[in-house]
Amino acid sequence: MSDKFSAKVPQQVTILGATGTIGMQTLDVISQHAERFSVFALSANNNVAGLFSLCEKYQPQYAVLLQEVAASHLRAQLQAAGSRTVVLHGEAALCDIANHAQVDIVMAAIVGAAGLHPAMAAAKAGKRILLANKETLVMAGNLFMQAVRDGGATLLPIDSEHNAIFQVMPQNKAGNLAQMGVKKILLTASGGPFRNATIEKLQAVTRAEALNHPNWVMGPKITVDSATLMNKGLEVIEAHWLFDARPEQIDVVVHPQSVIHSMVEYVDGSILAQLGNPDMRTPIAYGLAYPERLSSGVSSLDLLATARLDFSAPDKVRFPCLQFAYDALEAGGTAPAILNAANEIAVAAFLAEKIGFMAIPNALERVLSAANFAAVESIEQLVAVDAQARRATAEIIQTLC
Repeated sequence: MSDKFSAKVPQQVTILGATGTIGMQTLDVISQHAERFSVFALSANNNVAGLFSLCEKYQPQYAVLLQEVAASHLRAQLQAAGSRTVVLHGEAALCDIANHAQVDIVMAAIVGAAGLHPAMAAAKAGKRILLANKETLVMAGNLFMQAVRDGGATLLPIDSEHNAIFQVMPQNKAGNLAQMGVKKILLTASGGPFRNATIEKLQAVTRAEALNHPNWVMGPKITVDSATLMNKGLEVIEAHWLFDARPEQIDVVVHPQSVIHSMVEYVDGSILAQLGNPDMRTPIAYGLAYPERLSSGVSSLDLLATARLDFSAPDKVRFPCLQFAYDALEAGGTAPAILNAANEIAVAAFLAEKIGFMAIPNALERVLSAANFAAVESIEQLVAVDAQARRATAEIIQTLC
């Protein structure tokens, strides 16, 4: 896959999900290397104030919000401030700033299924895609990877785990795992805030407790997913598509220090790991400059202060969401998309304090048990499956409230 990286001409970057954690950290890295990267477009859900602030600072050519009313407010504020940023709205506009001819790099950091279409647009247009949106691969892994190949896009995973695996894979990354001498992928998991909690404690978990992650600063949805281990389950599905790995070739290891971000085991007995402080600016900087390296603003890892590294197996009884993800991957077809949609609705209900923490896996199990899985044929099919799964989950949640 070709890439147009040049130290002389700043690379034009579109950030999908600019006001979120990954988006803000991407802008931080870009700010450190203004001679190499320029902000072309920014998007947010409907965060008018947040996007206005970013537009004033970075002066992108385009800004996109989902809702027309929110876009109108942003447009008026920017015009009053004398900004030339063009404000657009809607999913089509997200796709336009992802596949625009002037764009070199797309940071795909929209949380949830809403990020699927613009990521696909970037792939078809042959962009360098920094993929931080799990759902694109979980919902439409085969379609997305085919679009990447057909479009000649460069795909770089930004999840710390997959970025770590990418870094310690053979440099040519050609062929399947066996041809590369890879025996197994080891995804590390912090275990979240409740890794030692009893079932009784998990039943009583509050919203505030679930959002108090011990190691990482993330958005609320991903933080809850980390607490249920669904985040790791989604990463298992991602790893399958990114690295052409069978489910039995992907293991999850609980590593509470979050210093080793993931590992690759080779057939000769070697295990290669990528280590660093838990800061997403490291994989972001790696993706922006690949195959070069540049400073990210992340402090060096102090191995002497770290002192010890602990590992344990995940408990799939207390955290059944991880097993659900393996089951969905084995089932294939639309199963991962249904799991993802159900999880988004259940987590949203928990964040709204409508259901308890353990009601999340309860709802997922009921949705998956009643679902009919089919082979994936198109994005339109997946959108319909996603919508139906959301409706089914919402109905189940009504019985749990």
